[in-house]
Amino acid sequence: MPQMILPLFPAEATAINEHLAFCKKDGQVYYLQGSMPVFCHAENDIASFRLFTSQLYINGNCKQRQIVDAFGVTPISVKRSVKKLQEEGPEAFFKERRKGTGSVKPRVMTPEVVRRAEALLAEGESVRDVAQALGIRADTLKKAITSGRVK
Repeated sequence: MPQMILPLFPAEATAINEHLAFCKKDGQVYYLQGSMPVFCHAENDIASFRLFTSQLYINGNCKQRQIVDAFGVTPISVKRSVKKLQEEGPEAFFKERRKGTGSVKPRVMTPEVVRRAEALLAEGESVRDVAQALGIRADTLKKAITSGRVK
């Protein structure tokens, strides 16, 4: 006959479910199954957190809802992490993130465009009119002005 596992969690542990808990101590997060620690990572190590909680779900140790409730994360973040683990494997959590959406776009605010924008603005043209004359977005020009790239 199978024997029940008593959840002998330390007093400072937070339950994820009846078999799993976690506690934070000295800047580390410790995951416990019953009274046995099974994994730990630094409190600010988001990649390890996402990897381990995704593994807990995929292996059937807990439900996504239990992760959401225990850690106060959003359901969509748990789903994205689970999908990432299933599709790309554990190493995906530790890859350098790519910036941008794909192909490298050429700079819109080239030195020539900046020079022409400054000249038109000095003549009293509006930001919208200058952007339209230069064939760029008004938001791009406003951002360049705010950051000081266009005087």
